[in-house]
Amino acid sequence: MVTSDLVTLRRDLHRKPEPAWREFYTTARIVEEIQSRVELDELHIGPDAIVGEHRLAVPDDAEIAEWYEQASEYDIDEEILSQLEGGYTGAVAVLERGEGPTVGLRVDIDGLPQPESEDDEHAPVAEGFRSEHDGAMHACGHDAHATIGVGVLEAIAESDFSGTFKVFFQPAEEVIGGGKSMATSEHIQDVDALLAAHIGLDHPTGEIVAGIDGFLAVSHLDATFTGAPSHAGGHPEEGRNAVQAMATAVQNLYSIPRHSDGPTRINAGVVEGGTAANVIPEEAHIEAEVRGKTTELMEYMRSNARRVIRNAAEMHDCEVEIELGSEAPSATSDQDLVSIVSEVAGETAGVENVMERDELGGSEDATFLMQTVQDNGGSACYIGVGTDHPGGHHTATFDVDEESLQHGVDVLTGAVEQISRDW
Repeated sequence: MVTSDLVTLRRDLHRKPEPAWREFYTTARIVEEIQSRVELDELHIGPDAIVGEHRLAVPDDAEIAEWYEQASEYDIDEEILSQLEGGYTGAVAVLERGEGPTVGLRVDIDGLPQPESEDDEHAPVAEGFRSEHDGAMHACGHDAHATIGVGVLEAIAESDFSGTFKVFFQPAEEVIGGGKSMATSEHIQDVDALLAAHIGLDHPTGEIVAGIDGFLAVSHLDATFTGAPSHAGGHPEEGRNAVQAMATAVQNLYSIPRHSDGPTRINAGVVEGGTAANVIPEEAHIEAEVRGKTTELMEYMRSNARRVIRNAAEMHDCEVEIELGSEAPSATSDQDLVSIVSEVAGETAGVENVMERDELGGSEDATFLMQTVQDNGGSACYIGVGTDHPGGHHTATFDVDEESLQHGVDVLTGAVEQISRDW
């Protein structure tokens, strides 16, 4: 049975979702909760938890300031909040318990720019914890992830764990923006074993996936086409049509040859341009992403995407500026940790089924942290905690079965303790 304090924390975070690099209330609330439960050896907040220069997909200063002002109106510790100003969010909590391995747990904390359902049958509406922030919600379970992180930290503090335990409360996962800033920090460099976790992923309550693979490496890119305006009826020959260049690029992006080494993806998710039907458009814009089964395949797609975009601009006598955005590598869960998680999960109350492995089929910037640990000679593992959810991830009706909070805490705590014993 899930403890009421975990439910209370999760619902409080659910009420106040904050998108990437604007997790001001969220970070401060997590820090306050940790400090009320655990006597830490180290606590790194905001700019001390991340490497600021490696933040990706950061919103503009005005938007950051607006969300900061909103958070400042809540009953939250002003000293903690002040450390996050400017969009330097997230935290790293550290317990030192003598000799033993350094074990890390990464959980993400950001919400989505997604309006939440107002349907009376939607549990957060029916039970009074629907999002209070217009146009934002926890539509992917990161409120649950943060709660599980706090629960595991408290459980390890009360256990006979030997070694060092770190919990990485990572901002900006939804925009593939925060993982690199934590993976390049000093806090990850000594980690011997890293666990990361995600709730749901189309697995039901009571099911645990001991090791998730199939992470697609991803890279975002923006292209801005510039031509010359003119009257479409009176002097069409004087214009250089940026929308025509953009449309050619979109058509040809989807024609990039697939690769024999594995799956690749491309998507032009935002296309926009023009001002009026009778004006040849001077500017147009594409926001696109490429993915690949491996980092090398992603780079193949990115290289070809840039070539296609440049050629489309040249074909229509336009200029184009291509800006690379956020990105994340691929990763694989190490078998030594998969075996530990599988064994622990099989002995955990409430867990009815254990899958050894499954594939994500998407992207996740926990891979930055996983790869860093693996490159340093350690092991990493990404774990799925099943939960019944009435709507799919990133939909207005997404919610979690709160019983799965305890499953996540118990399995992850048990795995951290077993790593300590086996290392």
